[in-house]
Amino acid sequence: MSEPFVLVGATGLVGGSVLQQAEARGDARIVALSRRGIPAAADPSRGIVAPPDAWPAIIADAKPAGLICALGTTWRKAGRSQERFRSVDQHLVLNCARAAHDAGARRMIVVSAVGADARSRNFYISVKGEVEDTLKTIGFARLDILRPGLLRGSRGGDRRVKERLAIAFAPVFDRLLHGRMRAMRSICGETVARAILALSQAAGEGVFIHDNDAIRACADTLAD
Repeated sequence: MSEPFVLVGATGLVGGSVLQQAEARGDARIVALSRRGIPAAADPSRGIVAPPDAWPAIIADAKPAGLICALGTTWRKAGRSQERFRSVDQHLVLNCARAAHDAGARRMIVVSAVGADARSRNFYISVKGEVEDTLKTIGFARLDILRPGLLRGSRGGDRRVKERLAIAFAPVFDRLLHGRMRAMRSICGETVARAILALSQAAGEGVFIHDNDAIRACADTLAD
C-alpha cells in the first residue's frame, strides 16, 4: 500500500491482531488510532493516542488509502446504556468513516456481526445493521463488511463469564451448525485479522459481505 490504512479499534481482539500481523509481515502500512495506546507487542511508532473526539481530524490529516474499523464495545462496558453503546458502535464508526472518505480514502474494511440487520428486534444486531446500511451510502469505492460469528482468542481479563462459557463449548456447538447456520460458528480473531490484511490488498470495487466461510477463504489467500 502506497498510503497507509488507518486502523481504529487496535486494542481489541481483532484490531490488535491486525496490527501485530502487519508488523510481523513488514509489508502492510497500518497506523493505529487509539484512546489508550496499542498492544504491547506492536511497534509504538505505529500508534497515535488521542481522545475519540479528535479521531476524525487525525484521520483527515493522515489522508489514508483506506480505513480498517474493528471498533466495538459491549453492553456491560456501555453501562447497559443504549446511548453509550451507540456512541461507539455507531456514531464513532460513522464519524471515522466519513472523515476517511472525505480525506480521499477509497476503501473501508469493517468488522460487523453475524446477522446484522437494521430491522432486527435485537438491539445489538439492529445497530450493526444500521451502521452497515449507512456505510454503504458514504461512497467508498470498495467496502468490505466482515460478519464473524463468536470470536475466539485471548482478551486478557476483558471477557464476560457467559462469553467464556460460549467459547469453551464452541467446538461442540460448531459441529451442530450446518447450512445457513454455519455463519453462526465461532472463528479465531487471528483468522479475521488475516482476512482483513488480505482484503486490504484485494482488487475490485463494490460492496462485499463476508461471513465466516468467506472470511476463512480470504485469510487463506494471504501469502506468507
